[in-house]
Amino acid sequence: MSIPEARKTFYERRLALYLEAEEMILRGQSYKIGTRSLARADLAAVQGEIRRLEQILSGNGIQSRMFRVVPRDL
Repeated sequence: MSIPEARKTFYERRLALYLEAEEMILRGQSYKIGTRSLARADLAAVQGEIRRLEQILSGNGIQSRMFRVVPRDL
């Protein structure tokens, strides 16, 4: 099953953002300025989303599901 072009573009842009976020996290997970501190997003969560988006773009992440309903009069 192939991804529609508009959806593929959406996933590609999202993947680029997650890759950028991963790079920012790797450069500095947390830092302090005076008494204030800032912690970036969870690296494992970002990397998990990167893997998921890569699977979708490669075609392995999309599963077609079919359900069959049988009406019954009880």
